[in-house]
Amino acid sequence: MATTTPAGVRGSHAKHGGAAPDGAPMTHRQIMEALSGLLLGMFVAILSSTIVSNALPQIISDLGGGQSAYTWVVTASLLSMTATTPLWGKLADLFSKKLLVQISLVIYVAGSVVAGLSQSAGMLIACRVVQGIGVGGLSALAQIVMAAMISPRERGRYSGYLGATFAVATVGGPLLGGVITDTSFLGWRWCFYVGVPFAVIALVVLQKTLRLPVVKREGVKVDWAGAFFISAAVCLLLVWVTFAGDKYDWMSWQTAAMVGGSVLLGLIFVFIESIAKEPIIPLRLFRNRTITLASLASLFVGVAMFAGTVFFSQYFQLARDKSPTMSGVMTIPMIGGLFISSTVSGQVITKTGRWKAWLVSGGVLVTAGLGLLGMIRYDTPYWHIAIFMALMGLGVGMMMQNLVLCTQNQVDPSDLGSASSTVTFFRSLGGAIGVSALGAIMATRITGYVKDGFAALGPKGEALGHGGTGGGAIPDMDTLPPPIRTVMEAAYGHGIADVFLIAAPMAFLAFLVTLFIKEVPLRTKGALAQSAEAEGEGEPAPVPVAAMASASAAPSASPSTAASIPGQAHAPALDAVPVPVAANGLGGIPVRGHVRGVESAPVSRAAVTLISLGGRQLGRAVAQADGSYAVDAPGSGSYVLIASADGFQPQASTVVVDGEPVAYDILLSGTSGLAGLVRAVDSGAPVAGAMVVVTDVRGDVLATGTTGDQGEFTFAELVPGPVTVAVNAARHRPLALPVEVGSTGVTRIEVDLYPGAQVLGTVRAPGGGPLHDARVTLVDAAGNVIGTARTGPDGAYGFTDLDSGEYTVIATGYPPAASTVSVNGHGVDAHDIELAHPGE
Repeated sequence: MATTTPAGVRGSHAKHGGAAPDGAPMTHRQIMEALSGLLLGMFVAILSSTIVSNALPQIISDLGGGQSAYTWVVTASLLSMTATTPLWGKLADLFSKKLLVQISLVIYVAGSVVAGLSQSAGMLIACRVVQGIGVGGLSALAQIVMAAMISPRERGRYSGYLGATFAVATVGGPLLGGVITDTSFLGWRWCFYVGVPFAVIALVVLQKTLRLPVVKREGVKVDWAGAFFISAAVCLLLVWVTFAGDKYDWMSWQTAAMVGGSVLLGLIFVFIESIAKEPIIPLRLFRNRTITLASLASLFVGVAMFAGTVFFSQYFQLARDKSPTMSGVMTIPMIGGLFISSTVSGQVITKTGRWKAWLVSGGVLVTAGLGLLGMIRYDTPYWHIAIFMALMGLGVGMMMQNLVLCTQNQVDPSDLGSASSTVTFFRSLGGAIGVSALGAIMATRITGYVKDGFAALGPKGEALGHGGTGGGAIPDMDTLPPPIRTVMEAAYGHGIADVFLIAAPMAFLAFLVTLFIKEVPLRTKGALAQSAEAEGEGEPAPVPVAAMASASAAPSASPSTAASIPGQAHAPALDAVPVPVAANGLGGIPVRGHVRGVESAPVSRAAVTLISLGGRQLGRAVAQADGSYAVDAPGSGSYVLIASADGFQPQASTVVVDGEPVAYDILLSGTSGLAGLVRAVDSGAPVAGAMVVVTDVRGDVLATGTTGDQGEFTFAELVPGPVTVAVNAARHRPLALPVEVGSTGVTRIEVDLYPGAQVLGTVRAPGGGPLHDARVTLVDAAGNVIGTARTGPDGAYGFTDLDSGEYTVIATGYPPAASTVSVNGHGVDAHDIELAHPGE
């Protein structure tokens, strides 16, 4: 069994930055203090990825690497980040999240320091692997910690801060890297050292401000086998993507071996996850459609997002002859778009609770931006490129955080880390595959365009080309003759544009996937509060008893006996959901929203009632055709909002009004019902007054009732799943049959009862009086004993539920007497037996 205790906190209350042990929501100040170190850690993680982007051409040139090394410096960190993200997520479900964040920072610092000392491209790539492990932990854990502290409904507000951090680090990284590279007394090695002080500061701040419950679970085993096989599968796939088309053909035995090996390793990973006690990626998560689709969309978004950040530096430096510093400045439109869209969308989602429109719009913008970038050349006017980059940035900002948000909104607190890291994993996997594959394609295209350009210059141009370039190394444009330089710039401009053009269909696939993600209202509690409720450490804000009483005019009835048989009524089961809202204390404050049912379909004609905590009705509305409703609260305070509709489970929500208009959508879940008709087989006539009993798989009675004049019966608010329906009626044989009650709507059945014949009579003594305690046995024509009975003081006996046919009635008490009886229809009602004394 899992238990939680506040890390570093003793007593009944946590200090600033901690979550109250009773599951109470944290204040804005506590959340911001707890997030300060976390955001600083995220800044370090993002800075490490972006600061080298503009310095890479110079770094690879100094270390003697080519285009393949350029790609692998980026891919190496993405690869390790991708492979370790699910492991960090699972560890976050099992151990201290705070300790894991600090470990991630330490790993990052170690990798950065050694990376700055690199003497070869191979050494730098190895150090980037270590950096990627640390960055993977920081990226995954930041989302997980936020989800633990903040409810999905409020998370959009704080995701804006995360988006701002991302934007500042993404903008500042290339600029800072460019300045460091252009500064002679520093050099590119300081690109790896500059993040170390920020990481140390983040460690200190996290130690003082971040306090979260520590999960203590006995017998926990980390799925190291799963971690190994998923890492091996991803690594082998990326190695193939990187070298295919360069070291060997796409269609070759190497391709077959690597792809086949990657698939085999992936299947082994799936098998291990299916039997592991604590799998890194619980396969059951993918039974949830939202998680599956969000992961798939993240895979395609990763291709677009990382392609833009990696290849823009090469475009501006090699195709447009800009310095590393200016290269960073010229990418500001993309980062500005990302910053604006992530911040604005987060704020709007917090106010409205609606997030799908942002996902879909983001898919459209990313696709459009990449498609337009696919048409640029080395001499395209910059303001065109700026618009295209801005469109791409706006789209990425709308999709990146919201894909994680919709996933976190769908899972239990115990799976929060695994689910969050799964989506992040697929995004990083898409980025890693995208950078590797697109980098390989770009190198091939550039080589082809260079050859075409030299051929256009004639024999003299070809001679210059062979003398000035070659070996696959990234050229130093300043050392090339003007004609050759123009050819190289045009080749890089065209080749990089092809990369964007290829990435556009990936973004379009992400857009198509988001169309099928179902929008579910965001929860109003963070994972810590949910866990506290589940473990009894905290209780949800209750709907007052008076409010609940006024919510239903019907008498109280237990759901287990809630049968809607004629003449019976039931009290609705109300679900208390606290809804925090802004406030200022004025009267006549509107509370508006939509009432929705299954698949977010509007529920028209739903009754929405606003009552005070004392049970007094303050306002009432009927939902329109689109499910919209509007009621007015008299002023600031706490109220109860009740919604009910035919065929749906009523819902009660506690709302706190603070003066500003309240936007709150109500989700009604459909009730499960069972209705049927009981008829006689022989005549087809309805059987009135039949007793109907519904039991669950354990035999517990869920509902009972009798049929009406037309043989009808109805039960409402049953638990979906398998049940047993038993029907018993006079002069009919009892019947029991299995029924599967659907999750929504009313399940309808028809029950046909066979007639039940009977043999009734009296055993009499020789004088004609009733004979007490006589034994009567009924035997069928085959000699089988159907039943036995003993007479009472009145001498009566009886056998019921008999089939038509010939029977023998044997009575004992005096010397036995046997008689034959023929049973048809409803049987024999007066088969009397007279027994004689011995010798008479």
